[in-house]
Amino acid sequence: MLENLSKYDIVLASNSPRRRELLAGLGVDFRVETVKGIDESYDESLPLNEVAAYLSQKKASAYQLTANELIITADTIVLCAGEVMGKPQDRDDAYRMIRALSGCTHEVITGVTVASRDKSETFSNVTEVTFASLSDEEIYHYIDVYRPYDKAGAYGIQEWIGYMGITGINGCYYNVMGLPVNHLYTILKTF
Repeated sequence: MLENLSKYDIVLASNSPRRRELLAGLGVDFRVETVKGIDESYDESLPLNEVAAYLSQKKASAYQLTANELIITADTIVLCAGEVMGKPQDRDDAYRMIRALSGCTHEVITGVTVASRDKSETFSNVTEVTFASLSDEEIYHYIDVYRPYDKAGAYGIQEWIGYMGITGINGCYYNVMGLPVNHLYTILKTF
């Protein structure tokens, strides 16, 4: 499958082990390359549902592609009650985020950019996730054992908190992990 990509040296521009696992699951041959220090700020007037796509484009533009390279960049945010939640800064910030998600439904939005020298496509995928009401003991247990400091919204759906704390999901499960692989596959088939 995806023989159309054989002319490309595919680069996944992400340090996320989950994104690596998910892209590998599509049977895509790729290498990982990241540029340090990419500015992930955005204009506050940008509609919140466009932030993840904007950041994925910003990441893609940080690379100087050769003629045969194809790059895949992604950014995931959690949107809850009008707040964009990225990665927590520390334990207190992780607690604040998970406490805000507890007992509520929020959106996980992943923006993805697929680009070569000649072509670029960006899309977003939205998944609604509902959390049960969590106790402080449960929240701190999760933070202290799983240390979710590299995850938007301070949680990983594939970890303990997802098993016991998520009561509903509407949309792509893999999007919540950081890469909407079905949508990405559709783009890659026609790239």
